[in-house]
Amino acid sequence: MAFMKRVVVKKPGGHRALELVSEREPVVGAGQVRVRVRAAGVNYADCIVRMGHYEAAKGRYPLTPGFEFSGEVDGVTPGSGFKNGDRVVGITRFGGYASSVVVDPIQLWHAPEGWSFEQAAAFPAVHLTAWYALHRAARVYDGETVLVHSAAGGAGSALVQVAKAAKCRVVAVVGSAEKVHVPRALGADAVVVRDRAGSFWKAVDEAAPQGFDAVFDANGITTLRPGFDRLAPGGRLVVYGFAEMLTRGRDRAGWMGLAFGYARVPRFNPFELTRLNRSVSGFNVVYLFNKPELASQAMGEMLALVGQAKLRPPTTTAFPVEKVAEAHKALESGATTGKLVLTFD
Repeated sequence: MAFMKRVVVKKPGGHRALELVSEREPVVGAGQVRVRVRAAGVNYADCIVRMGHYEAAKGRYPLTPGFEFSGEVDGVTPGSGFKNGDRVVGITRFGGYASSVVVDPIQLWHAPEGWSFEQAAAFPAVHLTAWYALHRAARVYDGETVLVHSAAGGAGSALVQVAKAAKCRVVAVVGSAEKVHVPRALGADAVVVRDRAGSFWKAVDEAAPQGFDAVFDANGITTLRPGFDRLAPGGRLVVYGFAEMLTRGRDRAGWMGLAFGYARVPRFNPFELTRLNRSVSGFNVVYLFNKPELASQAMGEMLALVGQAKLRPPTTTAFPVEKVAEAHKALESGATTGKLVLTFD
């Protein structure tokens, strides 16, 4: 009888809520595929799940966090399109922090040739985010100018590359001078270092004096209104996160702090949007997990860009699954670049 390791959050909380347990491996059902997981991506959304503030996770505890993984197929049923030993990358609506995962074939793809398991596991969530933000929410066009916040992180790095592949001009914002090299190496046309005083907006204006056709923001509070004000006619502000509502370095968010953050989120008047010919949209990438055909289309297009050498393997920092709490702490610090992943023996 085979056993697996998986991380369980029995009830929302701090880093201690992440428990590593040993259980029997899942059985492969009809039409499904089982993967022996070698690496699982760590996303900021996983931290929100742990804290109990992720809407899609409410009412599902105890649960295992994780939306993406890579590994080797070790259990199939006829007609799946995969065989034992295939190196694959996949997505799952929670459950990725486990050494064995069972999913439907539409949730799996062959891993890019030559990529490590860590690189493959770091790919889906941020590139699905970038694809949806650029091609569905903003619908960018060749030659448009876009602004990407948090451009040295996982989603930000993906947005820079996918925007360049779409032939956009990219202005990237990073949180410190030590991170400037990340979006610059990925092809960003200009890189600006953000400061708390907000004086960085002058450099942003100098980089795009005619304004932006699209702004991509996961900060969620202080940069939303200034970004909206810098949209050119027909410009789109796309919101896909609210990182500023959670204090860096803390393993959970207090309700008073959340309430204060919520009160500071700007509101946009429909009359204002119409008068200025600008739009605001938001999305949650978990939406794609309820649209498997759309997720499959998005991943297919992103992997095609990999094959054309237009997307680089993600930069990763690996933590053994036994140190999952350390991975969450590192991500919440705001000091990391690229993607963090958990590894399984």
